Amino acid sequence: MQLTRQSPGFQPGINVLAEKHAGLLEGRRIGLVAHGASVDINGIHTARLVQSRFGSGLKCIFGPEHGFLGTAAAGDAVDNARHPEWGIPIYSLYGETRKPTAAMLADLDVLIVDLQDLAVRCYTYVSTLRLVMEAAAEHGIDVIVADRPVPFPNVCDGPMLDPTFESFVGMISAPLIYGMTPAETSLFLKKQMMPDVSLYAVPMSGWQRSAGWPGLARWNPPSPGILTWETAMIYPSLVCCEALPMLDCGRGTQNIFRIVAAPWIRAEELREKLGQLPGLDTSIEKYRSGRGRSAGAEMEGLRFAVISPENLRPVETAVRLLAAIQDLYGTGRLWSDPETRPEFFDKLMGTASVRESLQNSIPVPQIAAAWKSAANRFKAVRESVLLY
Repeated sequence: MQLTRQSPGFQPGINVLAEKHAGLLEGRRIGLVAHGASVDINGIHTARLVQSRFGSGLKCIFGPEHGFLGTAAAGDAVDNARHPEWGIPIYSLYGETRKPTAAMLADLDVLIVDLQDLAVRCYTYVSTLRLVMEAAAEHGIDVIVADRPVPFPNVCDGPMLDPTFESFVGMISAPLIYGMTPAETSLFLKKQMMPDVSLYAVPMSGWQRSAGWPGLARWNPPSPGILTWETAMIYPSLVCCEALPMLDCGRGTQNIFRIVAAPWIRAEELREKLGQLPGLDTSIEKYRSGRGRSAGAEMEGLRFAVISPENLRPVETAVRLLAAIQDLYGTGRLWSDPETRPEFFDKLMGTASVRESLQNSIPVPQIAAAWKSAANRFKAVRESVLLY
């Protein structure tokens, strides 16, 4: 995988905030939304950076899905806690509440949001961002969003969210892959949904849309399933496995969201059926399933590797993969299995149309064409909030 190196001056938004915009925080009561990947250019966690600079000004921390430490499993509720060193509350936004309450915000002047996101609508940190911004607007609190790179800064792919299917894995009116950094997304949400929110979007320095992950920075997994930057780029092509448990996506292994297999899939046959995928290479890999219905079984899977990030079409790839599996092994393998979760598949996609088209054997180009006009209209709005 070839990526252009960032300039030596790269800094994530949290460093830019601390060094150039500290006046936004001095003398103010601060809440921080962060997780395990919230670190500065030197590997210092954002919470420690803020506490060291502003001391008792840091009043509380909020953790999204997977928790403040970033170690909870997907879908697992996380409890509130207290910081073991500073004694301040750590409120969970993936437990009894997913939107900060009035009581949580009562003693705050400003909220910093510093989350490593993927620019994938069903990856729930963008839902947390929306709900945090809504709560801040309702209670007259400023929001500062410290920016970070995303895997698909130039890619918009997949269907728009059908409001009928809005859920915590689909809360913004955008394609499944929407091509905006966290700060750009906050500007988009302000423009589209909450014009009255007091928002400061703090950009990165030394980052270009053409580059990707900065060579000077270490990747810190934003969740247990996104172990590498390359995994982040492949994830949206295989996230549908969460609704189709007969497909093994490598959970419990180092290849999570980089491989797909099933006891009845012949990997070479599937590889030939798929042919060349945009931006990806495929290879055969034998491994032992780590989790799920095939746990412990020897598997032969199809592994994906990124060869040209600029050409990726993750959602189209997902549809091609499922269509190929259907053609080879029958539609019933996916949709008639008793553990299939069609309602969750629709929530992940943000629409029922993709599943219904697959079940009716609609050709992949026709499925993809159905979302392209809406995606093009979205791009025109997106252009107005881009920072780089």
